[in-house]
Amino acid sequence: MPRFDPSQRLRVRLFVLMQYVLPQHLLSRIVMHLTRSRLPPLKRALIGAFVRRFQPRMDEALESDPGRYPTFNAFFTRGLRPGARPLPPDPLAFASPVDGTVSQIGHLDAGRIVQAKGHDYRLEALLAADSQWAARFLGGSFATLYLAPSDYHRIHMPLAGTLRAAWFVPGTLFSVNAATAAAVPGLFARNERLVLIFADGSLEWSLILVGALFVGSLATVWHGDVTPGTRRRVSELPVTAARAPLHLARGAELARFNMGSTVIALLPPGAADWDAGIGPGRLIRMGQTLGRLRAAPPPESAP
Repeated sequence: MPRFDPSQRLRVRLFVLMQYVLPQHLLSRIVMHLTRSRLPPLKRALIGAFVRRFQPRMDEALESDPGRYPTFNAFFTRGLRPGARPLPPDPLAFASPVDGTVSQIGHLDAGRIVQAKGHDYRLEALLAADSQWAARFLGGSFATLYLAPSDYHRIHMPLAGTLRAAWFVPGTLFSVNAATAAAVPGLFARNERLVLIFADGSLEWSLILVGALFVGSLATVWHGDVTPGTRRRVSELPVTAARAPLHLARGAELARFNMGSTVIALLPPGAADWDAGIGPGRLIRMGQTLGRLRAAPPPESAP
């Protein structure tokens, strides 16, 4: 657990214990409805309290006036002005898909992913799918990126790629902050999540969007809102270009969190090396280089 003074440690333990008994899904549904309300007094109160507490960088936003957003959720998932997040010039760079903090980054050891000091979890449990998917990433690389409330909450493509598979995994909705990650075993393999598999030529990679307490829904450009609690079993999601092209360029928006959470990136063995200067606790911006592919992905073999 992160270092705190005794009073802080007690508060953290109480916060974590409280989450075991809270009606997580009910609270998240309530938050979803509140944050989408268009009632002017409620909207103004929510946005005003958030701005005072977290002081977001509105100078980077496409609309810099918080009062002009129709709902709190529209404000929370606000877009950025052009040029606010430049992409790396290196075509082999793996760009951060989000603004946030590096929670953990490294390589998969015997199919296990580090969650926090003293905690790890199985890759198969995270993906909750046919074991063949997990086998493709064994010995590969992972990066866990935490989005705090004040961060920009849209998710972008770290590489160019084509959506190949998508599925939703039901589960709990614990908070995903550092204190909870250090205290709840297998947190990211317990919380509800959306798994997206992409391919660029023969290179396959994945982004896992992990839900959390008060995250009313996840939304992708292909599926719209994917609401926690509405699916009781692992559910495949359609891979169709009805809403958006299946192939997106690096830097294109692919999803957003309606309230904050975590993204986990997976790369197969031998595909890339993480930047040596990036480790746990490092603040990052969307588009910043996290690592570099060892070679350009070769084209897919002809069937």
